[in-house]
Amino acid sequence: MRSPIVVGVLTAIAAAVMFGVATPVVAWAGRGVFATACLLYAGAAMVGVGARVVRGRPASLERTDLPRLALIALCGAAIAPVLLVVGLQRTGALTASLLLNLEAVFTVLIAARREAIGARVWIAVAAMASGGAALSLDAAARGTGGVIGALAVAGATLAWAIDNNLTQPLSSRDPLDIVAAKASLGAALTAGLALITGDPWPDPTRVLVLLVCGALANGVSLALYILAQRWIGAARTGSVFALAPFLGAVVAWLAGERTLGAWAFAAIALFAFGVWLHLSEQHRHDHHHAALEHAHAHRHDDGHHLHAHDPPVDGEHTHAHRHDAVDHDHPHDHGDPHHAHDHA
Repeated sequence: MRSPIVVGVLTAIAAAVMFGVATPVVAWAGRGVFATACLLYAGAAMVGVGARVVRGRPASLERTDLPRLALIALCGAAIAPVLLVVGLQRTGALTASLLLNLEAVFTVLIAARREAIGARVWIAVAAMASGGAALSLDAAARGTGGVIGALAVAGATLAWAIDNNLTQPLSSRDPLDIVAAKASLGAALTAGLALITGDPWPDPTRVLVLLVCGALANGVSLALYILAQRWIGAARTGSVFALAPFLGAVVAWLAGERTLGAWAFAAIALFAFGVWLHLSEQHRHDHHHAALEHAHAHRHDDGHHLHAHDPPVDGEHTHAHRHDAVDHDHPHDHGDPHHAHDHA
């Protein structure tokens, strides 16, 4: 049986790589805050809508999902990218990339209401929150603009953390359907704001760069992020995704940005320690599954979906199915519908 933790962590790392390297690119290509956000999510919408057209599958989203999707689009595809662009314009790509680690902190804090969070994770959260405070001190040393930029990026991470937790209950849906809906709504909203405010648009070359950047960082990366949430939950996915800021910082450093002070190096150490704690965590114990009947995307190599098909079905698929009661022991998390048990 494949470990869901390993699969989920690797999927979240892939999402982090795509998102992380995009931040310095957005800092270079972006112009108006609303226009930049619009182009990023227009690129993501192309991925989601294009995939829907090519595959021709029935939509996995339901009408009851619409209010949640509207909130997801508002937080994750409008408020967050706008605040990120504001922050990038005032702090630079290097500091902003590192501050994006706070998304993991906020995601865990919000998810703690419904997911089991152990002492190791709380230590990691404390370390990463301290890293954010250290980066804020580093930004303050550069003047008021740096503080405003740092606060804007922190606000973006909070908005994305809310988005992450709102999205997790939809993780059994087709991820590309969620990308199409979220990105289309976000792009439409920010396009309207750009037109109303007379926001400047970048030149054609930068428009193309932002569309490609959005397709990868906000389209493909988001689909992978949702898949990871299906395997390991919102808290741990957000924690592993904290690798993204380090990748963005490395790209910004290689591009010639040298804005880090002593506090920033302390922040890097704290963030690295927090990420290591998350990646090296193990969660395994005897647990009970009550009899359950439901419908969601699943595979037959995860140790929980043992029902037969005639003819056999390989890969991920969706249909109503039943689980018999069972007691067993394997590595697991609380992101899927099968591991919502309590812990004493």
